[in-house]
Amino acid sequence: MALAYVYQVTKYDPADWNEAGRYVGPEDEMSDHGPKEAAYLAAVLAFAEECGVTEVSVRQPAVTGFVNFGLEPPIDGHGLAGLFAPDLSDFYDGAVVPIGVGVELVRAMLRDNGAFCVLEVAGVFEVGVGYDQYMRIGSHIPCERAVAATVELGLFPVVMDRQADEDEEFWPPADAGFWAKLSELVASRNTVLLQETPARNLYRWHRLTSESIEGLQLAPRSMLTVWPDLSTDVEAVNATVDGTCEYVWEDRAGRIQHIMLSEPEAGDFPDAVAALVIPIMLSEYHPLLEGALPDPDGVLRARWQAN
Repeated sequence: MALAYVYQVTKYDPADWNEAGRYVGPEDEMSDHGPKEAAYLAAVLAFAEECGVTEVSVRQPAVTGFVNFGLEPPIDGHGLAGLFAPDLSDFYDGAVVPIGVGVELVRAMLRDNGAFCVLEVAGVFEVGVGYDQYMRIGSHIPCERAVAATVELGLFPVVMDRQADEDEEFWPPADAGFWAKLSELVASRNTVLLQETPARNLYRWHRLTSESIEGLQLAPRSMLTVWPDLSTDVEAVNATVDGTCEYVWEDRAGRIQHIMLSEPEAGDFPDAVAALVIPIMLSEYHPLLEGALPDPDGVLRARWQAN
């Protein structure tokens, strides 16, 4: 966080840390789905109110993928049901939501429901949830009233040292050069497969031709990955499945679907009329083109880290 004041807010009493820096007190590492959780949410609201925040932007959104590292099992809908559209078309980087929805997102993260994001007002306020119920709140002012309210709630706000931002490599912009290269790929290959990623582990697929590329509708700030087209020789594609991979196929109704495979089980998709295997090992991961959508003013504000 680049804000002037950053607090780590937890239910863990600093007096209950051992010499190795590990918490050894009685608090459970999972949410109680009760008064302690409610205290976390009230603390978020207290900081937001003192900062004058009534709505926040969703940044770096993600949902549970093939592997879940949470302490609680993920639930259907990732904890986003009722907050966003069923297809999560409005859950993307930069989406602006009321602070009440933001608080419910914090609840979903505290419960390991399967969704993750950072909530922010640039230069003013930011909140995120880490592992084991560690919540970080950043603000542009000291928020003394909110800190006092957090203590009254039975939580422990600890001032964190500000650290210089680490050099990180982010996705290149899907700028004019990106679209020119994409048009060239379509012209030379007739059809390519575009993987649209509005949130980590949330994918939409588009088979692009010279006609369909013109009317393409994409979620703001999405990561875009271009792959060779699906092959109609499904049997040959299935023969290449070896170990963990992403299996993408078009069914007889023309819908493009995908699943993560951990074993050669591609034969379980008899409705496939075309298919593609995408490896997940970085040494074998070779898309044709990658980029992240800039905002309408041309500025790339998405913070997707490069693979």
